[in-house]
Amino acid sequence: MSRFETSDTPLPGLKRVHQKRLSDTRGFLSRLFCADELASAGFDRPIAQINHTFTAQRGTVRGMHFQRRPFAEVKLVSCLRGEVWDVAVDVREGSPTFLRWHAERLSADNGQALLIPEGFAHGFQALTDGVELLYCHSAAYAAQAEAGLNPLDPMLRLTWPLPVVEMSARDANHPLIIDAFRGIEP
Repeated sequence: MSRFETSDTPLPGLKRVHQKRLSDTRGFLSRLFCADELASAGFDRPIAQINHTFTAQRGTVRGMHFQRRPFAEVKLVSCLRGEVWDVAVDVREGSPTFLRWHAERLSADNGQALLIPEGFAHGFQALTDGVELLYCHSAAYAAQAEAGLNPLDPMLRLTWPLPVVEMSARDANHPLIIDAFRGIEP
């Protein structure tokens, strides 16, 4: 029996993952990752790093981060506490959906996760106070390969559900997209 239901989003390669729960009177068990089951959805490498984030304030935006080759990564993002508006932007050079974005509501209650392939920038907005996310990465963080998009860049036309109340200086200072930006090598 599969513990995951995966479905496509409008952006090729970006997958919605429903983590099925086994429940009884004690509570539930939810499998957050399974290499055998998620390989066919696109997470076909070992996990190299697992990160846990805490975001204190509702309305905070984190992102839009990605890593360039050879440290490009696949991510599986799950919400352990609270609720987020989780966003992925296609930055693959030559992609027919270049600079298009897709968002999903991930929450501790809905069992949804987002599987983000290489070549996508990722970020989120906390919809509740006290949000906790768990990230499974196929590559370890490499400072020399990190990059990002400005979450408020008008070229992206991201629609944040809440007013943005906080963002790191690093995220706010990512440069705006210019016409010469062609994306990253897929």
